[in-house]
Amino acid sequence: MSSNPIVVSLVAQDISCDHCVATVTSAVEELDGVSKVSASADTKIVVVTLDPEVTSEDVVRAALDEAGYPTT
Repeated sequence: MSSNPIVVSLVAQDISCDHCVATVTSAVEELDGVSKVSASADTKIVVVTLDPEVTSEDVVRAALDEAGYPTT
């Protein structure tokens, strides 16, 4: 992991329950370069710590979209 990871916060309005949180977390955790993921059904926010030399916010957004949780 890069010495300069970045933290990205994304809003996914379709997160509504613990199952959604687990699905979102699983979809993002499997991406190379992601070191931490947290999601909340209450706030609809997904917070991702990633290595910008390995992955990007666009890749995270694509993974969330593919999992059925598009971001705004």
